Amino acid sequence: MSASTPAGQTPYYFVPAPSRHPALMAVGLFLVIFGAGQWVNHVGWGAWVLLAGVVMWLTVMYQWFSQAIAESEGGLYSPRIDASFRWSMSWFIFSEVMFFAAFFGALYWARVHTLPMLGNLDHQLLWPDFQAIWPSQGGGATAAPAGLVEPFQTMGPFWLPTINTALLLTSGITLTIAHHALIAGQRAKTISWMWITILLGAIFLCVQGYEYYHAYTALNLKLTSGIFGSTFFLLTGFHGFHVFVGMLMLIFITLRLMKGHFTADRHFGFEGAAWYWHFVDVVWFGLYILVYWL
Repeated sequence: MSASTPAGQTPYYFVPAPSRHPALMAVGLFLVIFGAGQWVNHVGWGAWVLLAGVVMWLTVMYQWFSQAIAESEGGLYSPRIDASFRWSMSWFIFSEVMFFAAFFGALYWARVHTLPMLGNLDHQLLWPDFQAIWPSQGGGATAAPAGLVEPFQTMGPFWLPTINTALLLTSGITLTIAHHALIAGQRAKTISWMWITILLGAIFLCVQGYEYYHAYTALNLKLTSGIFGSTFFLLTGFHGFHVFVGMLMLIFITLRLMKGHFTADRHFGFEGAAWYWHFVDVVWFGLYILVYWL
């Protein structure tokens, strides 16, 4: 246990004391899910339960992170702890890869298998007016039998998605510059480039918000616009959420840098956030090609 570690020495593998944080986090997340479920079913008090869960969740996160940061800055984390953090972040990003693989798989299955099947001879007898054409390849037509889907236009790559692609790719470059500055011991330069990276992420989210507004008002493209609309908003929306989470990570890391945390040879907190941000960049590039161009 950490209590038996001699003063001034880093333990071989730090074992924290029993903590209330996991239990309280579970309670907060339960309130979030329960409150959200009641709210969407038009139960008035559901929104308040959801709010209470979010407040509890954020409070526990702040306390838990503060304790972990104090342990790290107090020299309690040995190289073996650093290795465990790296493995944990690697598996977390792998789970995120599988998360998006499921969504990309849904898009692939709808376009390559489901749509051609619905256009075969058997289904033509049931829906003679149906055309097995993906909306982005058919002039924006929904090709929906019996008017089940309102007519809409598809979202092409120009210009908002292309601008967002440039923003994210540029943010990956600025983050790399910040990383090299940290390794070189140039803290002020690191902080400056980190804030630039965060700003690019914030602009990305603003552009995506305007893109959604344009889709709903000008193109009538909605979540209910058939399989095209559902996969479009599922992929781009969840990616936008991941950009938001990555931006929060970068903000916390930058604030820690401003407090003097991290050194040139001990900064996995920075590296972990950078891994996540670069993962978000790669996912967007694949999404940009498969959703907007094809």
